[in-house]
Amino acid sequence: MLRAPLALLGLAAASIAAAAPADANRGQAIYQARCATCHSPDFNGVGPAHRGVFGRLAGSAKGFTNYSPALKRSGLVWTEVNLDRWLADPEALVPGQAMGISLPDPGERADVIAFLRSLAKARE
Repeated sequence: MLRAPLALLGLAAASIAAAAPADANRGQAIYQARCATCHSPDFNGVGPAHRGVFGRLAGSAKGFTNYSPALKRSGLVWTEVNLDRWLADPEALVPGQAMGISLPDPGERADVIAFLRSLAKARE
């Protein structure tokens, strides 16, 4: 008899956890652990710098030239929705792109996106 209420309670807890607000501090830690091998907020490396990424046309970070042809011609603008789709599965969003990592966990993606949003505009 208690199974149904307990199951509903579990579903409610999972829904609350899934709806937890994004956390830029958690995102920074995830970024450091998963992204910093190739990316930096301020310096181009294997991948482009991320400061000022919001609103930027994909494939156009200042000083970075090693973009895949697929990303350069994608026409994507980095919005929260496009970053979420990109981080979930870059190849599904832009077939032929060159990024070899994804963040399948929606909470981690939200946190990383919150961190990227927290970065000031790109330095001129």
